[in-house]
Amino acid sequence: MVMVRQQAKESRGSGTRRRLTAQDWADAALAAMSEGGGLAALAVEPLAARLGTTKGSFYWHFTNREALIQAALERWEEIGTEAVIVEVEAEPDPAKRLRKLLHRATDSAADDPLELTLLATAAHPGVAAVLARVTERRIGYITALFTELGFPQAEAERRGLLAYSAFLGHTQLSHAVPRTLPTGATHERYLDSVIDTMLGRE
Repeated sequence: MVMVRQQAKESRGSGTRRRLTAQDWADAALAAMSEGGGLAALAVEPLAARLGTTKGSFYWHFTNREALIQAALERWEEIGTEAVIVEVEAEPDPAKRLRKLLHRATDSAADDPLELTLLATAAHPGVAAVLARVTERRIGYITALFTELGFPQAEAERRGLLAYSAFLGHTQLSHAVPRTLPTGATHERYLDSVIDTMLGRE
């Protein structure tokens, strides 16, 4: 999500006019949400100003604000879940893949409050739908890693849910009470110990 914020800055600060895409608008919407506004930050005129364009550009790509919200949520699903899975799949060893996934996901979520912002707006039907898909996909992927590591299906599912719950709890603490979490090299060792515990190597 840090990448999305950087792309949004580049879109509005490049100094040269270019035709904005629907993805530019979705990235700007995610950046605005991430900066603390949540769904309330997704107003057309402020986003247009953020991108250095007019409302006409918005209506070229979207019929209304709800369409932008949907596009932003799909973009979040793409970069916050699918792209991360593609990245970690480059590692052939499932145990190392699991370790890389937890480190990657917790570091990203600690840097960006968007994960918590979306959880806090889960009453919105569009947000609820994407959270359901993302949660199922993430837990399913982690479960598959435990299955690949030799755990029976029921146990793999239990550990997959446990791992995802640990990620969400870590994310909550990293923003609400960050001093409770270790930092630096101690943080890396802490995450490794969490994974060792889940793998049964306490």
